[in-house]
Amino acid sequence: MRTVNIFKRKDSPDGREYKSIADFKEGTYPSEPLLVTDENMDETLGRFPLIVVDCWATWCGPCRMIAPIIEDLAEEKAGEIVFGKLNVDENRSLSMKYGITAIPTLLIFKEGEFVDQIIGAMPKKSLEKKLKGYAG
Repeated sequence: MRTVNIFKRKDSPDGREYKSIADFKEGTYPSEPLLVTDENMDETLGRFPLIVVDCWATWCGPCRMIAPIIEDLAEEKAGEIVFGKLNVDENRSLSMKYGITAIPTLLIFKEGEFVDQIIGAMPKKSLEKKLKGYAG
């Protein structure tokens, strides 16, 4: 697993700046998590068949634990699953819409429809096993 500097940017749990959907050509799959916001959520959901959105906050310790796992899976599952990052403090409309009351929460969308959520941090293998049923 990679080591990530979690203090590089105060608005990112894993120290990086995320690209948004606008930074990718239609028909291409990102190999890194996308920045998901109140403004671009619908466009993001409309572009990819399977999306997992990691709902996080800067003050959340478990969010920092799962951040490198999300990074790894985004790279490993590119072309199969798209991962997104949603800061719940900055995107309250989506947080309320999907009833986010604990973080990290992973929201799973298939063909633009919300299908499931996973609450809490977990080991990479466990997360892969849970997501396997949605891919393909």
